[in-house]
This record gives sequence, C-alpha cells and structure tokens, in this order.
Amino acid sequence: MPVTHDAVVVGGGAAGLAAATWLARYRRDVVVVDAGEQRARRVEWSHGYLGRDPQRPLDLIEVARTQLLGYPTASCLAGSVVDARRDGDRFRLGLDDGGEMSALRVVLATGVVDAFPDIDGFAEHYGASAFHCPACDGYDAEERDVVAFGWDERLVGFASSLLNWARSVTVLTSGRRFAGDEACLEVLAEHKIEVVETPAVRMLGARGQLKGIELADGAVIPAELLFFSVDLEPRADLARQFGCRIDDEGYVEIDANGATSVDGVYAAGDLVPGLQLVQIAAAQGTTAGIAAARSLHGSAGSPLSPRPAPDAPREVDAARP
Repeated sequence: MPVTHDAVVVGGGAAGLAAATWLARYRRDVVVVDAGEQRARRVEWSHGYLGRDPQRPLDLIEVARTQLLGYPTASCLAGSVVDARRDGDRFRLGLDDGGEMSALRVVLATGVVDAFPDIDGFAEHYGASAFHCPACDGYDAEERDVVAFGWDERLVGFASSLLNWARSVTVLTSGRRFAGDEACLEVLAEHKIEVVETPAVRMLGARGQLKGIELADGAVIPAELLFFSVDLEPRADLARQFGCRIDDEGYVEIDANGATSVDGVYAAGDLVPGLQLVQIAAAQGTTAGIAAARSLHGSAGSPLSPRPAPDAPREVDAARP
C-alpha cells in the first residue's frame, strides 16, 4: 500500500506550485504531479506580475519548482493523474504509469485546454504574435492592426476590448457564419470592426513578425497580432470523479478558501471561475494550499512530515495578528 501523503497537488503551473509551496511551509508532506502541459508553455513573455514584468512563463515555473524542492517535505513527480476516488478518510489517485498515490488532501490545479485556430502557420506564431488573452497581451497591440479570430457572440466584447490599444480590429470567422445577432453586428459596426467570413489560409511573416492573414480568395488582412476566442475546456475530469460541484461552463466551484464541494479537495487557477491570469492563479493556489494545510492542524498526517503542532483549544486564525 502506498504511503499516504498529506497532500497531492495535481498540476505544476503557478497555482499548483503556489499551493505546494505553502503546504511545504506548513511542514506538510506534499507531492506535485505535473504532466508539463502548462497553458503558457509556448508563450514567450507574460506581463503584469508584480515585480516580474515582463517575464518568461517557463522561467517562473522553473524558479518556483526549484524553490519548492528546497523544502524537505516537498517533491515533484512527472506524469498524469488519470483516475481519482475517495477511500474512507483519504483519496486514491491513479497515475498514467499504472502506479497509485494516496493523500489526505488534494489540490486540483489542472487548468484548461484551449482550442486553436486551424490556420497554416499558427503554431509558429502562437505565443509571439498570436494570443488568447487581450487582458494579458492587449497592451502590445497599441497602434497596430489586429485580427480577432472566432465566430460566436462573445467576439463582440472580445474584439471591442482590443480597441483600448489597437489601431484597427477585424473579426475573422474563417469560413464560419458569425453567430451574433443583429444587435451584435450593430455594435461591431459602431466601432468600425469589420466581420470577414472568408476562410483563412495562412499567417504571413516570421515568428514575432506577423504581417497579415491570407484568405482563400487571395486577399490579405493586415495584422501584426492575432487574438483568438474559439473554445476552451476546463480539465475537470478528476473533479467530476471526486464528485465536486461543476458550474454551467465546466469550471470547478470553490469557496473563499479554495475548497470544493467535496471535503478535503481544493482547486485553484484556470480550473475555477474568474479571471485567468497567472498572478490570480498563484494567489488562488496560495489560498488553497494554506487552507489545505490548516485543515490538517493537529493531525499527525503523513509519516514523512515532521511532528505536527498541538491542536489548538479553540478556533484561531493564525494568518491574522
């Protein structure tokens, strides 16, 4: 039977590493299981993180992982958790290599999966001239021509928000009929945002030097940046297996402490509702990690953890003076 860890964190992005760091700071035995599929792994620069603006997303992850492993009760495991279940007072986690882990607490930080535009050259430009988040990268669109790729009514707010910075915005549906109603079209027209439904063929220019989007009819839409809003799917399979409450959009519902509807299971980052920014993910991971650690207060927990502090005689908020 495997050792029962105090906590297993599933996902090694900003949310997961923050959660694990704070569990380790509470001297809890914590293991991060990471498949290496961070959402921003192909993004060259991220912005707006206090004291680290700009930064390379993978540099943040590398430094955070190295610092986490400086704690003697923390470890990282490369791989994926493929099934999960409750077993009495603990949780069983099945790994993709056939192994199994046991934990008293679980933090889910598995993020989301983006659907990408099907355009020749997109992979080369993604993370340098093509992005999914106007809030993250819109600043760099200042006085530049921008394409907003997508076709549902969400494109109205998505495209118009880019006008905070861009010189021009063109909505490109790439052969699909724009799903917005007449009111949506009126809003786009009011802001001089053209809707082009002709299929897109390829993105022109070298990485970091996007020149335009070539269409099937030979026309070229001038574009120095492309922002896409196609679809994304929260990686919520494990949360569903545990029986966590999921909202209508597929995100895992949490309370103010990062706790899900299942006692002992926490969630953080892009997997939960709200703004999807790295600094918010790190903050949510911190909250979930501290809550998970404090929920074990007074418990001996894992044999790999140091002797715990004695249980308090009354409820004390140790995070407050």
